[in-house]
Amino acid sequence: MVDFIFGVSHPGHWHALNMQQNPHHYSSIRLLGSGAVTLLQEKIGAGVYFNPYVQINGMNIKYGVVSIDKLCKDLIDWETLYLAGRMHKPVKILRDDSRVRLANQVNLTEAVRVALLTLPEKFNEEELFDRIAGISYKGDFRMIVGENPNKVKNIVSSQMENFHRLYYSLLDDLPNVTALNGGQFQQSDNPRFRGLMVKKLPKTLYDKVIREHRRYASKHNMDVPEDMSIVYEQVAQSDALSQYIDKSLTEIIAGTAVTQSIKGIFTAGPVKTVRYAGAKLGKWWSAKK
Repeated sequence: MVDFIFGVSHPGHWHALNMQQNPHHYSSIRLLGSGAVTLLQEKIGAGVYFNPYVQINGMNIKYGVVSIDKLCKDLIDWETLYLAGRMHKPVKILRDDSRVRLANQVNLTEAVRVALLTLPEKFNEEELFDRIAGISYKGDFRMIVGENPNKVKNIVSSQMENFHRLYYSLLDDLPNVTALNGGQFQQSDNPRFRGLMVKKLPKTLYDKVIREHRRYASKHNMDVPEDMSIVYEQVAQSDALSQYIDKSLTEIIAGTAVTQSIKGIFTAGPVKTVRYAGAKLGKWWSAKK
């Protein structure tokens, strides 16, 4: 099944037209009207409405609908990482939108910074791409039951060339990263450079990481300076930095993964939900053998 995401300016109007032309794409929830569908889309989960198992020209697809505003906000601020995380991986853009393109450049740069903050001074390209591709799965309950446990490594190993195209120019623009031979990299451990990366974390993650550091400092009787530039360097040099980031990502992702999945029961309907869950569990079980 091929996944599509449609970013639209006016979800209510889009659903009204689509429900007239393709009522069979929707579950019985369509009987409540486009207003109810849009309300469900916008207010619960990640702001995405999915229609799975739709046949288009003999192809089985799943498509999600999201407002352009919601999409751009997630790409920049990582409010839920539901869509921003998908865009960390190589995707095919069918119709370009300047706002989304610029927001996603911010998103990809932020993903590189997060990966660098959790990687050692020397690392290879596969470690970098694994770390980036794995960001959006932190705290996702489906990685415990329902998803192939090797999903991240499979995504990277099968698309290494596409990851190169997506991230190499961004790495070249970072003054604290040097490309070595054989796909190896070295990053500066200078506190100023690493502190700047902490400062530039996406808003939702930044707020949580700083909060985690303050909690850690209080628990271990550490002083936290009033000067935020010094705080950033303190965070960047903390032995608990990876824990801050992992816990913060889990907080961002876990709740939305659950609510979006629950929403899918209503938007897909019981028959498609059972079919979709069965397919996921089948892949998970096969990978566990």
